[in-house]
Amino acid sequence: MELSPIQVGLLISAWTGYAALHSALASLSVKRWVAKRWPAAPRCYRLLFNAIALISLIPPVLLTHVLRGEPLWEWTGIGSAISNGLAALAIMGFFISLRGYDTGEFLGTRQWRHRNTVIEDQEHLHISLFHRYVRHPWYFFALVILWTRSMDTALLITALCLTLYFWWGSLLEERKLLIYHGELYAEYRRRVPGLLPLPWRYLSRTEAEFLTKKYRDAERPGTE
Repeated sequence: MELSPIQVGLLISAWTGYAALHSALASLSVKRWVAKRWPAAPRCYRLLFNAIALISLIPPVLLTHVLRGEPLWEWTGIGSAISNGLAALAIMGFFISLRGYDTGEFLGTRQWRHRNTVIEDQEHLHISLFHRYVRHPWYFFALVILWTRSMDTALLITALCLTLYFWWGSLLEERKLLIYHGELYAEYRRRVPGLLPLPWRYLSRTEAEFLTKKYRDAERPGTE
């Protein structure tokens, strides 16, 4: 179906609201405000953050589904095989990349178990296989999945909104990473692209290990 301007505006507003809420809750200023008001809250903040992120995702996803219509373009034949193959590789890459993250830290279960009330993320700088080629591999995999789908108007609007949010969200996330990891993360950022891999910008395995070692040595002053 053809979307009316009101429907287009509603869909964009739904995704904008989700992005604004998610970004606000992820910000250090909000975390610090919560910690100051409720000193024990940081222990469960990440758990609640993830729960809110999942629940608040439901309205824009449902609205996208309700507004689906005739495709603007559709992958068929060899195009369908290639697009679905790329999406399958992206899903596989996502699960492989989980080994490069502290899942307990990401989910918030470690903070809860250890009664951690520090608001800053505690995960150390770790340059995994995919991080050698792109700074935000999960965003990259999500973009591959999004843009290999057959598109109607609703899904196209959703893909554009999420692409813009991944770009903006990555910038906000990197502000925090620079605070946490300082000049070494700035050096990593200069060497590796943000969302899309570039053949001429990547770290070799040796370079990644060297940069990680520099970070660990910086955490332990006096270490030879």
